[in-house]
Amino acid sequence: MSKTILPPPDEIVRAHSLAKYRKRAARYDATCGPTWPIRERAIAALNLQPGQAVLDVGCGTGLSLGLLCAAVGEQGRIYGFDQSPDMLAQARQRTHAAGWHNVELFECPAQTLNLPAPVDAILFHYTHDILRSPLAVHRLLAVAKHGAAVAIAGIKYFPPWLAPLNIWVYAKNLGYNGSPGELTAPWDRIAPHLSDWQMTPTQFGMGYLAFGRVNKSPQATK
Repeated sequence: MSKTILPPPDEIVRAHSLAKYRKRAARYDATCGPTWPIRERAIAALNLQPGQAVLDVGCGTGLSLGLLCAAVGEQGRIYGFDQSPDMLAQARQRTHAAGWHNVELFECPAQTLNLPAPVDAILFHYTHDILRSPLAVHRLLAVAKHGAAVAIAGIKYFPPWLAPLNIWVYAKNLGYNGSPGELTAPWDRIAPHLSDWQMTPTQFGMGYLAFGRVNKSPQATK
């Protein structure tokens, strides 16, 4: 497979992320128990309907695929992508074992994703590096229909009165992301392109769950 060429900052983040997930892939699923309720809430917020198409951003080992399949049914379509071959290999194994014939997975960075058709909804579940790349954000919104539902769950800094704890939050994010900082408002590069924006803190303020709809205005697509 030829090397994907990205702008320098994105390429550096990509290299760091690939190295981290190469080490974490085998044990990744065992670490996700605490955020499982947040995953369920994010997918529920999409209000998926049978027959719809949904994109699982940075799908990792495929932990969200079963919930998404249940929501859109056999007539729906689930697309997932991840830049980590180590993580995606597990997602493919999970898909094959479950017999999900309506799941299509891609190995690529967010910045270069192409889909066969636009989607009705997008799930961002703990995809901090992707949300910090303007190129990635614009590419992903471009593969969605106007008005597509967008649910985002992730990590953020605690509010100011708990600021000393943010050293721990940064260290936690460092273990997973190629660009671990910018945790004050990690949604600020996608929120301006979404309508009906809502954001709720989770995990006592260390996390967040947000929702919006793709606004294909000239500002959002230029």
